Amino acid sequence: MTCAEFSFHVPSLEELAGVMQKGLKDNFADVQVSVVDCPDLTEEPFTFPVKGICGKTRIAEVGGVPYLLPLVNQKKVYDLNKIAKEIKLPGAFILGAGAGPFQTLGFNSEFMPVIQTESEHKPPVNGSYFAHVNPADGGCLLEKYSEKHHDFECALLANLFASEGQPGKVIEVKAKRRTGPLNFVTCMRQTLEKHYGNKPVGMGGTFIIQKGKVKSHIMVRAHVCSFWFGLPVLVSRDPSICGFDLRLEHTHFFSHHGEGGHYHYDTTPDTVEYLGYFLPAEFLYRIDQPKESHSIGRD
Repeated sequence: MTCAEFSFHVPSLEELAGVMQKGLKDNFADVQVSVVDCPDLTEEPFTFPVKGICGKTRIAEVGGVPYLLPLVNQKKVYDLNKIAKEIKLPGAFILGAGAGPFQTLGFNSEFMPVIQTESEHKPPVNGSYFAHVNPADGGCLLEKYSEKHHDFECALLANLFASEGQPGKVIEVKAKRRTGPLNFVTCMRQTLEKHYGNKPVGMGGTFIIQKGKVKSHIMVRAHVCSFWFGLPVLVSRDPSICGFDLRLEHTHFFSHHGEGGHYHYDTTPDTVEYLGYFLPAEFLYRIDQPKESHSIGRD
């Protein structure tokens, strides 16, 4: 499995907060971006297996949409414990967006990895979710992966943010009442791209929609839902010198009321409220990059 490494431009948190404050104001009526202590993510409402998202931050893009379309490449299965070692961070806490392990589940699904990977001293913990079409009624069915399965796999593609899972300083973003055309994640990414230009900046973390509803999809079905937890991974621009063919942003979500999927945009701009916690990544790892590519399915 091929793996290429790239060092991101890593601004200070204070600088990033200022850049994002200015950029988000072009798209939201009420914006507050600041540097704060990361909330304890083991507590409600997150209930992650680690306290924070700090320490040796990385982004990994694994596989890609060309392994899904036009035909599914059934050989492309990835163990996230092994991915953690590939990115030189065994025991990493990993969150993000990917395709569920069809070889285990028996169907396509949207995958929300929330995993404390294995290390020499601790066993792995799988807090991941997957969403798929309910065969009974055609609706959304969100399930916790570890309640039925015991592996740590995903398939085909994944965009991952990894860290040591430690507490520490993070960027807190509060954005209310969308006034512009961009969704929350795209606005952040384009803000970074505009400011930093040819110095790629990567970022990941988690956010909550506190008010409002969003348009999302699970494989072959679109739906609208509210109050959920997003797991965004974004890169301001593809390092052109590397030819990584990156998916520049990818966000999946889960909720505590049985809905989940792939985030597109909010549908209630007048009332929507986002609260997020983010960190820049130090390194990018491009793993098992498809040799043949296309631009389908990158939104």
